Amino acid sequence: MVTPSPEDEAELESSKAPLLEHLVELRNRLVRSVIAFLVCFIICFAFSRQIFQFLTQPLSDALAGQPNRSMIFTALYEQFFTYVKIGMFGAICLAFPYLATQIWLFIAPGLYKHERKAFVPFLLATPFMFILGGAFVYYLMLPRVIQFFLSGETPEAPGQIAILMAPRVGEYLSFVMTLIFAFGVCFELPVLLTLLGQVGIVTSKGLAGARRYAIVGVFAVAAVVTPPDVFSQLSLAFPMVGLYEVSILCVKLIERARARSEAAQAAANRNIRPT
Repeated sequence: MVTPSPEDEAELESSKAPLLEHLVELRNRLVRSVIAFLVCFIICFAFSRQIFQFLTQPLSDALAGQPNRSMIFTALYEQFFTYVKIGMFGAICLAFPYLATQIWLFIAPGLYKHERKAFVPFLLATPFMFILGGAFVYYLMLPRVIQFFLSGETPEAPGQIAILMAPRVGEYLSFVMTLIFAFGVCFELPVLLTLLGQVGIVTSKGLAGARRYAIVGVFAVAAVVTPPDVFSQLSLAFPMVGLYEVSILCVKLIERARARSEAAQAAANRNIRPT
């Protein structure tokens, strides 16, 4: 761990303020965050039809060339509330950078300068990894999941009733949003473990030693957060195992950089020691 310098201690001391001022600042940032969310919700709700068409594109591609295929809604209000869900989900994604910035601006004054520098890369990596998880779902996993479910259809034949998929609008949207959110959050695993390694809570040796337990936990999480089919669960579990191994590598690189920094600092202290 890096020892704070006297300048860092003085800077942190100067940022101290009475509790009431912190509460007022927290209220102001919460108000700004709510306003930002509402603005993003209005924008996303205005384009909810286009967003829904984008989310249903993998299904449209899977059903291409098959006439008379459509989606249905069985409740009078289902389509409207589907667009409301799209607006809220899009608002969370769109407003997240601003919300994260407000959180960072509130807690940053209470951190040392070197701690702020250490946290910045993780703040930048968080939305990137969430987008990467969502893109993995949309472009790689979702088309294969849809094909898997479509394989359960039964075509019309003499003496046999046809069984065709007619997905409900609300159920399809919930299915896709659940997958995107689950994969986006689970793809944050390297960010979380690397951050814990940065502050010294976990080590690469400890993570490697807990690998077998982590794999069991990964499959348990995949079984809970994904739809109840084996394909979706394995599609999340295998990337998470890979991300866990990436986390071990990242923590190991941090430990090596820390060891070099400590060695250089120790050498510098020996050079300036009075004779």
